[in-house]
Amino acid sequence: MTTPTLAGPGVRFDLALSENPFAPLPSVLDALDGVMRRAHRYPEFLPDRLIEVIADHEGLDADQVVVGAGATGVALQIMRSVAGPGQRIVFTAPTFDGYPIMARIAALDAVPIPILPDGGQDLAAMAAAIDDRTRLVVVCRPHNPTGTLVGTAELAEFLRRVPKRVVVVLDEAYVEFVDRRLALDVHRIIAEHPNVVFLRTFSKAYGLAGLRIGFGFANAALARTIRTLQLPFGMGGAAVPAVTASYAAEGQLRARVAAIVAERDELWRSVRAAGIPVPRSHANFLYIPGEAVGDALARAGIHARTYPNGDARIAVGNPDAGRAVIDALRPTVPGTAAARCGSASTGRA
Repeated sequence: MTTPTLAGPGVRFDLALSENPFAPLPSVLDALDGVMRRAHRYPEFLPDRLIEVIADHEGLDADQVVVGAGATGVALQIMRSVAGPGQRIVFTAPTFDGYPIMARIAALDAVPIPILPDGGQDLAAMAAAIDDRTRLVVVCRPHNPTGTLVGTAELAEFLRRVPKRVVVVLDEAYVEFVDRRLALDVHRIIAEHPNVVFLRTFSKAYGLAGLRIGFGFANAALARTIRTLQLPFGMGGAAVPAVTASYAAEGQLRARVAAIVAERDELWRSVRAAGIPVPRSHANFLYIPGEAVGDALARAGIHARTYPNGDARIAVGNPDAGRAVIDALRPTVPGTAAARCGSASTGRA
């Protein structure tokens, strides 16, 4: 497994961390203006107000919600509260880089299941990998890093196959970028499957990655178990005003998300037209397969999340960055004019 690296000198576009290209909304910045003036004061001992704000917006009871330092913080709470050393966690490979790392922190044995050729998650293989030692299974929807989306019927069948003693983490870190017609009925799933916990974040669509605010929600009994590891003073003083202001500016947020989705789909069409089989993404990034892709992007000054086989994931939403990506990838596609010119030039050298 490799982990993300920081952008080095000469980077024109840093697209490695699937970040929102926009700064926080103006109303959110206004709400945060006074936070630093109160930095000498502790935040809440336990984040009750933050939980109430989120629960009210999501139509949940407060005892169903857990919060943490980003979705990563909540995921680690889940692992540590429901599983013990030597037990197993099943997830797709590749996946969000944090899952293998957190599994090691929690002393869990990781069981990675390779992605399908189309970039999808092999839920049948994941279900078959569950044994007596398995305590957790992670399904990302959309999947990170491929952006693919598990269908509702396939997910329903998978959840029926998972034993109730196994906790299923449905990671929806990028759910705001999914077409609403493809959204899950989260309340029904929680009611029917008390072993499911949904994971969300304010880092992606809301553009608050630096504030580290994430949350999960589940059946009240499971949420209570996860909250036993809630860190005192663990959520910064910016969390409540930032989340409150973000929810109040939902119309502006949707406009920003729509702009990112439009740029994502345009870039996807362009890369596909160039001959690269990029999976259809439902997130704010594209997964670009190919042995030479990572190197080609790096030579063009584009910092991407790269993988051992040469594939890369890039954040989307910045039109200038998108054009640079297209220019960088053309020489990697056999048969294109740019590729033929490049080969001829190399031959003459």
